[in-house]
Formats: sequence, structure tokens, C-alpha cells
Amino acid sequence: MDVLFLSRIQFALNTCFHYLYPPISIGLGLLLVIMEGMYLKTRDLKYKEMTHFWIKIFALTFALGVATGLVQTFAFGTNWARYSRFVGDVFGSALAAEGIFAFFLEAGFLGILLFGWDRVGPKLHYFSTICVCLGAHFSAVWIVVANSWMQTPAGFHIVHTPLGPRAEITQFWEMVFNPSSLNRLCHVLLGCWLTGAFFVISVAAYYLLRQRHQPIARPMMYIGLSFAMISLVLQLISGDSSARLVSKYQPAKLAALEGLYQTIPATPISVIGWVDAKAEKVHSLKIPGALSFMTYRDLSTPVPGLDKVPRDEWPNVPLTFQTYHIMVSLWVVMFLIALFGFYHWGRKTLEKKRWLLWIMVFSVLLPHIAQQCGWICAEVGRQPWIVYKVLRTSEGVSTSISSQQVFGSITMFLVVYLLLFALFLFLLDRKIKHGPEEIRSQEDDRLYRDVLKEGRF
Repeated sequence: MDVLFLSRIQFALNTCFHYLYPPISIGLGLLLVIMEGMYLKTRDLKYKEMTHFWIKIFALTFALGVATGLVQTFAFGTNWARYSRFVGDVFGSALAAEGIFAFFLEAGFLGILLFGWDRVGPKLHYFSTICVCLGAHFSAVWIVVANSWMQTPAGFHIVHTPLGPRAEITQFWEMVFNPSSLNRLCHVLLGCWLTGAFFVISVAAYYLLRQRHQPIARPMMYIGLSFAMISLVLQLISGDSSARLVSKYQPAKLAALEGLYQTIPATPISVIGWVDAKAEKVHSLKIPGALSFMTYRDLSTPVPGLDKVPRDEWPNVPLTFQTYHIMVSLWVVMFLIALFGFYHWGRKTLEKKRWLLWIMVFSVLLPHIAQQCGWICAEVGRQPWIVYKVLRTSEGVSTSISSQQVFGSITMFLVVYLLLFALFLFLLDRKIKHGPEEIRSQEDDRLYRDVLKEGRF
């Protein structure tokens, strides 16, 4: 195992572990805006209790997200020095914007969100909730812009220096709004919203099964199901748009996503199957003409296969194919869960369907697996390019590190990350089992103080 392979493994592990937390923060951020907004509108204390509870979960995931995200920043300089030098001008502006417009906004208002309920007015507190939500979303904006530039680079030129070539921005907004940035941003944010929605659904289902906190669990379930269904429908539209974009700018990736080794008319879509890389063949259940229709809105137009791509530019077809189809399959599973949940909610039989509630408890894993698979197929499908058609991955790795050093750092990261993850699960389990705290109304507070003052217990 050489330095290049190990460095890719290391960065993949760092990224996959880090990406467990930002989707929760982004999804819960928007749900907190909805929950607190419902409290301000109705003055029903169960929405305030619900908001209090999920703010604690949000704070926990925010802390882990920041801690794990810092590691990735250092990895650019240690393992990917040549890549960092090449994209420094591009990434410097995007990551600086992320720090100024996103992290400072989110972190600045987080204190009011956590501790300001009894110290500021309700409108100011709600404003802080909105700002924290916007900060989480802005963070995704600039990270996705940077990653999308690697997929479809634009607004730059190459400058040759004594240390090697580097990309310099010529048009900042052309770099920001590169051909894939808006489309990919929508897809990523919708995935984050699904993560937050199914997290809420999972906890609500757990409380309904245990018959605890039911006055809060029922509206919590309705909010989660509604948010999930809207996000799932929008995700389907976004997925179709993303596939057409990939066919235009990254045809080799689209061919790998469907295991399309040969260009054939009426190109089919593989519903389920596996790739035989040696035989360069896919064994799958196919829908004839479906890929041609989704790509060109025509049943007969052939979609270019890998036979149109130089072999040294082929991505890892089996890994790209399998992760993509797992992601799509999990969308179907999540849609069915939300659909069945709505059906039984409308018939007021959801609490009697314990089998469905148990599925909902574990459904919290589905968006995470789908997103991890989505990022894997997006990044592996771009190979062998780290900046598509501009810089190969092999040209971006550092030259001053050894495979033993990288392997040692991988071992260290695995140990530390496993400990962090165990701590996260322990604290999360405690908070969920403790549940929402009862909040008295102002009238109850006055009566309680009078009772204490008069010594009546």
C-alpha cells in the first residue's frame, strides 16, 4: 500500500466520520426554527419543551462536528500539500467565506440559543435560532461550492510557478456558481433535512413505544413525518436533475454509476445487481431505455459508456455502482416508511403498529448510510481526477511523507474517533432517555413561588 492509497483511505475515514454530524446540525437547525415558531404562534408549552430538548441534541452534534472538521483542514497540509498549493487560491476564498459567513454566525448566536430563554425576549431568542440555522446552512454552501469546483472547475486559469502549476481565480462568482454547485447544494441540503427528520421520527417512535412523553412525542412525530415527506419528494426531483448534470459534465461517472461498459441504444437502468469487473459486465435487473429517457428525455438515444473513455481515466466501477444503487434503494425505503407512517397517522393507528414504530426507531440510520454512499460514489466516480480533467489525484499527494507515517496516523485516528463516537452515543443515549423536561407556564410559576413563600407544601 503506497502513500497515495493510504492518504486516500485516511482522508475518506476522516470525511466519513466528520460527516456524521453536520447533516444532523443542518437538519435539526431547520426543525428547531419550525418547532420554536409553532410555540410562538400557539403558545403551547409542549412545543417549547420539544424545542428545549432538541437544542441540547443540536449542541452535542455541533461540538463533535467542529472537533472532527478541524482534522480535515490539517490533512490538506500534511497529506495533500501539492493539491493544497494548486487549489489554495480557490479554496482559500471559499473556506474563508465559510468561516466568516457561516461559522461565526452559527457560533455567535449559539450561546443565546442555549442559555437565552429566560434572559432575552422570545422574538430575540427566535431570531438567534434562525441565525444558528442559517449559519449551519451557509457552512454547507461554501463547502459544497469548494467541492463542486473540483467536480466542474470554472472561473480560473493555470499559473506556472517555480513550485509547480497553481489555479488562480479569474472570476469569483463564476467559481462560486460553477456548473454543478447549485444542483449539488440542493441535493446535499435535502439529504441533511432528511437526516434531521428521521432523527426526530426515531426519537418520537421510541417514546411512543415506551409510552413516555406522549403529549410531546405525537406532535414530534407529525413534524418529523411531514418534513421527511417534503424532503423526499424534493430529493427525487433533485436526483433526476443531478443525474442529467453528471451526464453532461462527467460522462465517465454516469457510465460507472450504471456499470455501462458498452455504449448501446435504448440504454437501460439497472434496478438491482452487481458488477463483474473482470468480465466488464453487470448482472442486474434492467429497465430498457430508462437511462436514455432520464438523460435525454428520449428512449432510444444511447448514453456513452466506458468504451468512449480512455481506460486510464476509468473510475472504480464496482464501488461506484454499488454505493449509488444502495443510496437510491435507501431513498425508496425511507419513502415507504414515511408513507406508511402518514397513512397510519391519519387513521390514528400508528401507536398500535409496534412493528412500524420499531422500524422508525432504527430508520435514523438510513439517511446517514445513504449520504455516506452518495459521497463515496460522487468522489470515487470522479477518479482518477482530484480536480476533474485538470489535476490527477496522484499529482496532489504530498511527497515528503512515508506510507508508515500515514498508516500510523490512520491507526491513531481510528482509536480517537472510536472513543469520540462512543462518548457521543453515551451522551446522546442519556439525553434521549432523560427526555424533554416539563416547563411550567408563567401562571404556574407564580403559584409555585407563592406556595414556597407561604410555606404551603
